[in-house]
Amino acid sequence: MIMKLNTKVTTSFALISTGLIIMLVAINLYAFRTFSIASSTDHIRTAAEIVRVGLTESMINGVIDQREGFLKRLVEVQGLSGARVVRSHHVVGQFGEGTATEMTTDEIEKQVLTDGQARYEVVEKAGDTFFRGTIPFTATAHGSPNCLECHEVKEGDVLGAVTISMSIGNLKDKAILTVSGIIGTVALFTLAALLLVSRLIRPLSLTADNVKKAVHKALDGDFTTKVKKITDDEMGQIAQDMNRLLAFLDEGLNAIGANVARLTNRAPQPGENLLDATTDMVDGLTRASIFKQAIEEDESKEEILQRLARVIATDYGVTEYSIYEIDPQKKNQMVPTIVDGELGGGCKWCDPQILVRGDGCRARRTGHVIDGISDPDICYSFRPPEGCDSYRYVCIPVIQAGSVGNVVQLIAKPGCGIDTLAQVPFIKVYLREAAPVLETKRLMATLKESSLRDPMTGLNNRRFLEEYIDTLVANADRRQIGLTIMMLDLDHFKMVNDTYGHDAGDDVIKALAKVLRQTVRASDMVIRFGGEEFLVVLVDTVGTPAQEVAEKIRSTIESMEIITAGTKLKKTISIGSAEYPKDADTFWQALKFADVALYEAKEQGRNRVIHFAPEMWTDDQSY
Repeated sequence: MIMKLNTKVTTSFALISTGLIIMLVAINLYAFRTFSIASSTDHIRTAAEIVRVGLTESMINGVIDQREGFLKRLVEVQGLSGARVVRSHHVVGQFGEGTATEMTTDEIEKQVLTDGQARYEVVEKAGDTFFRGTIPFTATAHGSPNCLECHEVKEGDVLGAVTISMSIGNLKDKAILTVSGIIGTVALFTLAALLLVSRLIRPLSLTADNVKKAVHKALDGDFTTKVKKITDDEMGQIAQDMNRLLAFLDEGLNAIGANVARLTNRAPQPGENLLDATTDMVDGLTRASIFKQAIEEDESKEEILQRLARVIATDYGVTEYSIYEIDPQKKNQMVPTIVDGELGGGCKWCDPQILVRGDGCRARRTGHVIDGISDPDICYSFRPPEGCDSYRYVCIPVIQAGSVGNVVQLIAKPGCGIDTLAQVPFIKVYLREAAPVLETKRLMATLKESSLRDPMTGLNNRRFLEEYIDTLVANADRRQIGLTIMMLDLDHFKMVNDTYGHDAGDDVIKALAKVLRQTVRASDMVIRFGGEEFLVVLVDTVGTPAQEVAEKIRSTIESMEIITAGTKLKKTISIGSAEYPKDADTFWQALKFADVALYEAKEQGRNRVIHFAPEMWTDDQSY
């Protein structure tokens, strides 16, 4: 529990005051005790000197036997509580034991008689406090009278000691009374000061408490709290400034939140933290902006979609999802590009019929977000795998050039539907940023595809060969496989154009292209090299198998009837081939050798397949 400012200041002041009183009491008691002991010591020394002088004079005057009466009168006069004299062994040996009181000595007196050092002590007795002092009488030849004249002792020998006691109980009572008066005075002053400090600190404490409550509510997104102005001093000014700050933040955050909400199409949620919501939305827009900068530098649509998939899974925690692409050639067909993070994954969460009939996808057909969390039966094409019947979905269309180009399907696990719906506005920001870039990449890919493809036959052209051949050769070298390059040329094709027209010639070219596509594998390359000349590259097919493919092409063309302009045409084809790297060190050299073999096929009467041999290459041929 946090201690309030007023309580903290009051407690601290009380503790300091208590400590001060304790120190003051200790100092006073110590001072009184020290003063009492010093005063009593001087008093006892004075009394002891009087006893010494009195006993000496009594001895000189011969009235030493009256010394007890003298001691009693001394106690009455000096206000002492007791006085007695004891003899040392020197005096006892010379003059005898003395009176009864002089014959008994206690331990302190024995020590004083032994070492000649005065001793003092405070004694509690019969409910009173006494100060006792035992003072030695030391023999000396100095002064008057000369002790050595009467006593048979040496200089410095102890002749006896006088023990004097005096009550200091009254001093103790006075000290206690005085200290009590001081404590009372200080306590009253402390209490008055404490009340004054509490009164002065109360406005500060109340203002601080109000500011704390306002700040806590502000952290929860509520900036409407007002701090009450209590005084007209600095604390009042702080309250006013705090209210202005809260009003400024409330107005500014509402404006920012409204603008950001328009950008994200995210409606404010009841009771949500305005500050956290605005921060999340701004953070999402910032990350979306960085995302857009990154995808603009990506090379292909696939890279963009992979980056989008990482955002969905990593930033928003959606691990089950599908990203579909609308086939640009067949508008009513859909292709699953990425499914649950797997590139090129199959259709998992939907009816596979949407792949051939895209209108079965409600998002594709309507162009609207489909909320299958709030209404699970809204789209009949949702088909979760076995065991996932409780899973729900949200499908978001990506609009490109006015139509749906992609569909992003988010799968919500049981109990996670609300969280998934909350992520939709942020994911839509990424999709909105990605849409024009995807459209640009699609158009660029289409443009590039058209520039690399022969429009009449649909085959790749010579430019495609120039762009792709380095990759093809590098792959062949890495796998240590061979390539067979075949150059094909229709025999007497010019006669078709001259006799039947160019439309007939086009029909012949198309028929040949169809035969080539049907004869070779998808991994092989078929290129319209120019006019009636074609190029076929067989991958990992050399020697006899390659020659069999070439012969199959030749025989198929020879037996084929081409109907054009009401006329049946039959044509033949000449084929020359060479192998890389068996026949040549480079692909282009092998291509030249295949062209030489084609020339040889023409020279030998056409309608035949000739493989390159070194003797076909003569010195007068240039490369």
